[in-house]
Amino acid sequence: MAFLGGKRKYDALKVDVAEPERESAVPVLSRNVEYTHTRVLVTPPQRLREKRVISGFADDPVADTYRILRTQMLLRMRREGWGSIGVTSPTAGCGSTLTAVNLSISLAQDINHTVLLVDLDLRNPGVHSYFTDESVRGLSDYLLDNEIPDLLFNPGINRLVVLPGNQPIAESSEFLSSPRMVDMVNEVKSRYESRLTVFDLPPVLSSDDVMVVSPHVDVLLMVIEDGKTSRDELARAMEMLKGVNVIGTVLNKSGKG
Repeated sequence: MAFLGGKRKYDALKVDVAEPERESAVPVLSRNVEYTHTRVLVTPPQRLREKRVISGFADDPVADTYRILRTQMLLRMRREGWGSIGVTSPTAGCGSTLTAVNLSISLAQDINHTVLLVDLDLRNPGVHSYFTDESVRGLSDYLLDNEIPDLLFNPGINRLVVLPGNQPIAESSEFLSSPRMVDMVNEVKSRYESRLTVFDLPPVLSSDDVMVVSPHVDVLLMVIEDGKTSRDELARAMEMLKGVNVIGTVLNKSGKG
């Protein structure tokens, strides 16, 4: 399926993230990772289901859709030697953060690598809220010279670690372009050869943050919402990202067959 926007053509995968009708057990996979320094905050399966984080549940059609997305991306990334993905959208409310969370869990189910999910939506950080109501330290604390390993947590999902955002940062683009932040992004991407890094990014049209980060991320994935994102918004977002490697689009919240 294709979605036309402006003069460029983008591959699109239709993803319906409506709440599943049944609950399955979260699969336990082999080759477990033991976390000795990273904080473990086990997320109950019921919370995941309520938050529509369903890619870790077995035998669910929506989870199968995320597996298709995962495999499509892994085939391309392995062929090109890419290890980092930025997930964004033209405007707010398209479900890019939920897509980043579900995609990260689905990627972590592949036992060939671990996954680090980084919340780089600094003005509106929300990744951690899918996993816990607890107060967690994050990138805003990194400004206060906290070390990255002290900010990570594992949500009880094998091979997945989260670097949350914590408190909103108003001067987000200035922070993202600072040498300290650039060094952090490059360090987390390259620290482990078998790690894939997923960056949850803010909407393209809301600020210059995505343009600031994009040179340091291998590929971007664009999330658009069925019935909300206009062709003009997608075209303007892609024009702002001209020259950036956009791997494709995800059509979210679609009720069509």
